Amino acid sequence: MPSRRAWWITGGAVAVVGAAAIGGPLVYAALEEDAPPAPTVQVQPSDAALVNDTDGTWTVAAGSSAGYRVHEVLNGADVTVAGTTDQVTGTVVITGGDLADADVTVDVASVATDSGQRDSYFRGNVMDVDEFPTATFAVTQPADLPELTGTPVTVPVTGELTLKGVTRQVQTEISVVRTGAGVDVSGSVPVAFGDHGIDAPNLGFVRVDDQGAVEFFLHLTL
Repeated sequence: MPSRRAWWITGGAVAVVGAAAIGGPLVYAALEEDAPPAPTVQVQPSDAALVNDTDGTWTVAAGSSAGYRVHEVLNGADVTVAGTTDQVTGTVVITGGDLADADVTVDVASVATDSGQRDSYFRGNVMDVDEFPTATFAVTQPADLPELTGTPVTVPVTGELTLKGVTRQVQTEISVVRTGAGVDVSGSVPVAFGDHGIDAPNLGFVRVDDQGAVEFFLHLTL
């Protein structure tokens, strides 16, 4: 079996499933406007003092987040919905300028939207957090990192995404930048809910696409 190198994880990709199944249109009242864009890595100022070396064991630090983004049709209107959590922990090892190993975890139960009812349904009925409290992404192939500077670079990553105990291979691209405090990483990966045994809701007043995206933003510090 291939070595599993966990690069990041996100438990929020399917939170929207719970939104459609409870409370009817009133639960959605606050979601009639599109969610704001996800945080992404930024170009650093040209005169910024960046960390000297990227080799080492990095820790996922405060300010990191993970979540989901999905399209739905709500009462005939197209809406983009997103949820997130800052409960992201773990480590990433870079050796010789390349990703060597990592282990990052997100608390699925803390993924939240603007509706407590939706979140409660998501945690119990959708993700069963008592049995599956976390979700993971494990890189199955080492990732070659280019020279990291204050300008973001794109890195292809292949791995296995596990949601609610179901693991599927996925491919995505991450953006990486060196900062004054360490290394920042952001990206998203497409997810087909059915691949993880999750049925996208279609309840008349709301219809959720059967595909969405998981999103992540990591601050890594030594």
